[in-house]
Amino acid sequence: MSATSSESFVHGQRLMLIFLVALCIVVACVLSTETTMPTQNMSNKERAELREEARDMFYHAYNAYMQNAYPADELMPLSCKGRYRGVTPSRGDMDDILGNFSMTLVDTLDTLVLLGDFTEFEHAVKLVIRDVQFDSDIIVSVFETNIRMVGGLLSAHILAEYLQKHADTMHWYKGELLEMSRELGYRLLPAFNTSTGIPHARVNLRLGMKDPMLKKSRETCTACAGTILLEFAALSRLTGDPIFEVRAHAAMDALWKLRHRGSDLMGTVLNVHSGDWVRRDSGVGAGIDSYYEYLFKSYVLLGDDKYLARFNRHYNAVMKYVSEGPMLLDVLMHRPHAKSKNFMDSLLAFWPGLQVLSGDLKPAVQTHEMLYQVMQMHTFIPEAFTVDFQIHWGQHPLRPEFIESTYFLYRATGDHHYLQVGKKALKTLQQYAKVSCGYAAVNDVRTGKHEDRMDSFVLSETIKYLFLLFSDPQDLIINVDEFVFTTEAHLLPLSIAQLGNATFSFRQTDEHNVLDFMRTCPSSNRLFPEKVRKPLRNFITGSCPRTTAGKRLSALDFQASNADHLRAVYDMGITMVSVGDRSQGKVRLFHSFYNAKSHEEGEMGLQFMQEMLELTKMQSINQLAQLQAVAYATDENPQDWIALMAGPSHFSPELTGDQFVQGDVILAKPLRACDESLENAEEAKGKVLVAERGDCTFVSKARLAQKVGAAALIVCDNVPGSSGETQPMFAMSGDGKDDVLIPVVFMYSMEFGKLSAVMQRRKQPLRVRVMQMVEFKRWQLAKEQRQNQTASVAQKPDKEL
Repeated sequence: MSATSSESFVHGQRLMLIFLVALCIVVACVLSTETTMPTQNMSNKERAELREEARDMFYHAYNAYMQNAYPADELMPLSCKGRYRGVTPSRGDMDDILGNFSMTLVDTLDTLVLLGDFTEFEHAVKLVIRDVQFDSDIIVSVFETNIRMVGGLLSAHILAEYLQKHADTMHWYKGELLEMSRELGYRLLPAFNTSTGIPHARVNLRLGMKDPMLKKSRETCTACAGTILLEFAALSRLTGDPIFEVRAHAAMDALWKLRHRGSDLMGTVLNVHSGDWVRRDSGVGAGIDSYYEYLFKSYVLLGDDKYLARFNRHYNAVMKYVSEGPMLLDVLMHRPHAKSKNFMDSLLAFWPGLQVLSGDLKPAVQTHEMLYQVMQMHTFIPEAFTVDFQIHWGQHPLRPEFIESTYFLYRATGDHHYLQVGKKALKTLQQYAKVSCGYAAVNDVRTGKHEDRMDSFVLSETIKYLFLLFSDPQDLIINVDEFVFTTEAHLLPLSIAQLGNATFSFRQTDEHNVLDFMRTCPSSNRLFPEKVRKPLRNFITGSCPRTTAGKRLSALDFQASNADHLRAVYDMGITMVSVGDRSQGKVRLFHSFYNAKSHEEGEMGLQFMQEMLELTKMQSINQLAQLQAVAYATDENPQDWIALMAGPSHFSPELTGDQFVQGDVILAKPLRACDESLENAEEAKGKVLVAERGDCTFVSKARLAQKVGAAALIVCDNVPGSSGETQPMFAMSGDGKDDVLIPVVFMYSMEFGKLSAVMQRRKQPLRVRVMQMVEFKRWQLAKEQRQNQTASVAQKPDKEL
């Protein structure tokens, strides 16, 4: 259940009641108004040292695998031996990634090339050609086998041929890895024999779908079915066999048709035969993540516009329904205003990197910063964490997604903050995950207990991205900008698009139009991320201890700036999520019994939400009475006045009835009015001062205006395009002190734009009155009545403006 303070509450029985708190929320223990120094640049020397430390990390893990586990699929770092399918104790579905085909080595081949170790790469390729085989009676995951094995073989083949041409080595190589990848691709094809064209989740390497264990196979995840095309298209174009790319395109087309037509969102689990959704949760994490990634990267690699159109349609939907400021919360695809989970999973950490690639930098910076704070709070990013950043699942298998996004953000911005983040991630791995025989997954980030597990992606992705982060592009044997990284960080060259393909050229149809190629909120790469991270500092790490349950907090007493009140509502199972930019001060309240500290407090939460709903209904009625006005005479007739709407503040005198403040308008210098003094302090005396929102609190601006002797303060919004016509009234909050004695009002940017235009047009200073909007309307109505009664004689109102 949730509550909202918008002007309308008529949304039907399935209403997701959203309480938009129209305040500038100053949350104790969460937000701060102190300034921060820009990130100190990392020296070339330190960066080189970290690059070499990442290289040492790779060889510590790689040598441990080769010496103690090869030809097994994985290294078990605690027992220091290999993990074999059917030999080591079963882990259930987790073992579907294993096929007894030396997965860690195949997955790691291209990392050796990036490290510049051509000798070991050549040796490893010879081992794979000699030892790896696929004719095994083993059921494997189609998705994992494709991204790790097919992708690993293809990338190694491409780099082997590259070294032949550019490093004068491996002249003996004749494309053996490509043939192996084709054989493996054929062994995966039976999974695509479904009525929808969407592949089964699993297949037997020898028997295909004839394995009795697969007879009841019905379900697959969206990511499982939608993360095939890059590898299969490359396989088709390199071998000349179109079947792989044809099947992968068909699967992507079938998935696209299953999207919810109202929301453009995808679910996470579906029936491969009927196409019915089994789980309708929609987000960007587990079960769906790399589907979005492959839509965009398929456009980049293959040049097929339809994938860009589809990605943009999905992306717009995600940013509309799933994105909550820096957080990404699952919703129901068919009811996108309804949250389906109260936690996020660590796999969503790839999303900022994808946003960087697609050109939407600002939200990428925001989400990455949130994740970084989660990492600092819990040492590692836990496998899942709640909306108030508590641990939901405590495991951390040394996943690469956060480091991947860190790498792409650094490449896009050059901001050394991301080098410092990478350093923190590297040192954390060294301190808490390194063991004598490789790197061990963390079973619980709260205790630091290890798990006897080192997934192949630790070498293929996690350490690879760390090494790339601290490397200069010119130091690498290849230009990574000429390649696309697959979801497993394998490299596929952009030149693949020039090879023959089995796709049709895209034409605009009813399915796609020009709007599908437009960003929801594009941002410039010139944006300096420090400015975006600044409002999010202490977003997580300043959390305060929970208070013991006492007298129930009522909605009437609730103050968003009171840390004790915030913790109390959390204990009642209520979570507060920012809507859009946190600086706008809007939040949604959600209630769930599962989040409540106890059953009793869950009941209190229900009562609190009901009270909040009643309050918001009353607020919507009272908003007009509280609405302020900034009025001025028209150019044509000094007797005719225009009023622009403005919002009140909770820390300044309220203008009611016939009260008003009048004066010439003057802009503060500097406009943000956050310094100790104003450059035009003398000119501001007795005037109506205008300051722009941002950099410090509203009440700080008000105190400075009062200090220089201003008659009133107008705070204008710093969000372009905001308007009181389309957004709820904004009431500014203070810090609990009642020392501001001048009226202070807030104007959205569209309303202030109109006032600014008049100021620029007038040769003389513009004189305005700050007053109550209801009083202005009352005066207008009285004036019109008098004019109607005495049409022949113009009379002045008793209270002339």
